[in-house]
Amino acid sequence: MQKFNSSNIQEQFPQDSSICYLNHAAVSPWPLCTQQAVTQFAQQNVHQGATDYLQWMKVELELRQRLAALIHTKDITEIALAKSTSEALSIIAYGIAWQAGDEIIISDQEFPSNRIIWESLADRGVKVIEVPIGEKASIETFENAITPSTRLLSISSVQYASGQRIDLVKLGTLCRQNDVMYCVDAIQSLGTLPFDQNEIQADFIVGDGHKWMMAAEGLSLLYVKQKYINTLKLHQFGWHMVKDKGNYDEPSWEPATDATRFESGSPNMLGIHALHASLGLLLSYGISQVHQDLEARVAYLIEQLLTIPGVEILSPIEPELRAGIVTFRPAHDDLKALYQSLMDNKVICAYRGGGIRFSPGFYTPYSQIDKAILRLKEILNT
Repeated sequence: MQKFNSSNIQEQFPQDSSICYLNHAAVSPWPLCTQQAVTQFAQQNVHQGATDYLQWMKVELELRQRLAALIHTKDITEIALAKSTSEALSIIAYGIAWQAGDEIIISDQEFPSNRIIWESLADRGVKVIEVPIGEKASIETFENAITPSTRLLSISSVQYASGQRIDLVKLGTLCRQNDVMYCVDAIQSLGTLPFDQNEIQADFIVGDGHKWMMAAEGLSLLYVKQKYINTLKLHQFGWHMVKDKGNYDEPSWEPATDATRFESGSPNMLGIHALHASLGLLLSYGISQVHQDLEARVAYLIEQLLTIPGVEILSPIEPELRAGIVTFRPAHDDLKALYQSLMDNKVICAYRGGGIRFSPGFYTPYSQIDKAILRLKEILNT
């Protein structure tokens, strides 16, 4: 694994100097090492085809190991690769044996995937309970929502619009105390916040690689705790999910006993090479250091936004409650028009949660933040 530290990390992000990229919570730019890995993979395909497929399989295995390291679990048999967070959640949702009257708890701030998928179970008699979490989610709010019919609690580790960070450890304890299954959509935290499954004890963890893990769309982590691997009902079938993958002539088959049973067909080798490289960078640099660097930039960004008259910060101010998302509302009559003006002025951001969402990377130069603030001020005429 290539080694990355403070002396060489910046050169991994040679972004166009004309843009201010503050949209990592949507789709992150790739680091240079990921481009190089994908380019090399493409060249192999052009010149040698699948001659090195056995080596590609080693990269796939290493990716599972790196994903396990990212969430702090040693058991890679619990790691599956899905096409997206939505597919991963769907595998979970349609694998559980629901009974009419079962309840699922979510927050009222969830990204649509972590709401629609559970709501789609309504025809099975499953009810979704949305818990209002406000500006600071309290464990008591979730505790009060749990009833004898509660089967599962599904929560985003960081809310996509507000950037509010959830206490996953306390929520996990609450779920275990009440015998409730626990699903974490970690797409807005994996790769930027430390995640320790040993403490969180989630039953399911999902998260696509194209945000803070800085890789390509189309490949997602699906973690399934060992006790559920053989109990989730399968709805997708193919050669890759069988126990004896290499025996193509055997007429009988059975599903794999590890989490690869949820992977029906050929792996996304292109995505695997991209995510493998990006995670290599993050793990080498250190997730704790990534978090420290990002926290410093978020604090600086908030400080600069507050120099603009009339700006209201919609994201949590407290460091323990925030991640990499800063959503704010300036004094402007048309926020959608403001968003479009920012994009036209090459401040790459998002319109979310009733405000403008900035989400810098851990490597984002402070000069780029300053430039974005200046362009925002110019548009607002302040």
